[in-house]
Amino acid sequence: VQLQESGPGLVNPSQTLSLTCTVSGESITTNFYWSWIRQSSGKGLEWMGAITYSGSTFYNPSLKSRSSISRDSAKTTMFLQMNSLKPDDTAVYYCATGRVILNPDYWGQGTQVTVSS
Repeated sequence: VQLQESGPGLVNPSQTLSLTCTVSGESITTNFYWSWIRQSSGKGLEWMGAITYSGSTFYNPSLKSRSSISRDSAKTTMFLQMNSLKPDDTAVYYCATGRVILNPDYWGQGTQVTVSS
């Protein structure tokens, strides 16, 4: 499974972040959890949420009110939207997948998102 994140790089505070994860080698019909995970400088990994092959979604309670995970109908692309961004949301954002929701087997290379005016 290959995963590739893409996104804007720089976002202004209070705006909405939109990230895309392009999947190859498998599709999001596979019975994996398809997750978004982020890591801020000097901090550990933070699991943000996941979507399953059936379209069910799960979120980190601390981010649920600001986050939305979805996939396209072709099930080859996964999306993350996060609103009301703050400088603390600056991080490397990863998409990842695997059979265990909090322990993915496959990771993208990550995309840097900086929240700054």
